[in-house]
Amino acid sequence: MTRTHISLFNLVLIFLGGLALIFIIGPLLGMFLQTDAGMFSETLFDTEVQESIGLTLAISFFGTLFFAIFSIPLAYVLARKEFFGKRILTALIDLPVVIPHSAAGIAILLFISRDTLLGDIAALFGLNMVGHPVGIALAMSYVSIPFLINAARDGFRAVPERYEKAALSLGASHTRVFFTISLPLAWRSILSGFVLMFGRGMSEFGAVVMVAYHPMVTPVLIYERFSQFGLRYAQPVSVIFVTVCLLFFLALRWITLEKKTKGA
Repeated sequence: MTRTHISLFNLVLIFLGGLALIFIIGPLLGMFLQTDAGMFSETLFDTEVQESIGLTLAISFFGTLFFAIFSIPLAYVLARKEFFGKRILTALIDLPVVIPHSAAGIAILLFISRDTLLGDIAALFGLNMVGHPVGIALAMSYVSIPFLINAARDGFRAVPERYEKAALSLGASHTRVFFTISLPLAWRSILSGFVLMFGRGMSEFGAVVMVAYHPMVTPVLIYERFSQFGLRYAQPVSVIFVTVCLLFFLALRWITLEKKTKGA
């Protein structure tokens, strides 16, 4: 009787889990299968599409790399320090995930426009961040930075604090402890957060389109082709971009798992 109940329970889990998996994979698989081979081949060698994908990957990567400089120390503070307002700060960090991304784009636009402090500083160097790759990077990073902060925080929390205290008691500085103990032991979580932030950033549309329609990143290009020419012209670009995103994501995940296996 017990075996029957366990078997039935497992079948229910598999069935419900399978429905969720179908919901994730089904639309993408349908998009791939329904794409015209001729249109796909033509779009694959389209210079505008190639430049757009290259621009999207580059902006998202360097934006993620830049904000990692600030995100990782913040994550360490959240993991190791207790202070008044910590819960409020944690909630604020997650705010970009839950607000409408078009609203996030408006917020970024108001933050970097010429009549703001940041905009005026940029203008001193002859830079207008609106309609510029820097503005796009800020929009991408704003909606994706919580993924890196939260992953890095969880990674630092998983590092036994006694290792750090032992090193400090032996005379190591806080800086040395951070770079020789905390960071190396938390690097897998940090890299995972980096991958998530990079992937989320390069797929962003709502915030980016508010800040810069041109230069055109791929999510904006997909929208433009759909609105001007219809589904037939937008679909191949979507398939190519999803493929590129998937290859980058799998490659980075493979590197993470490969190093994790070697380190085990």
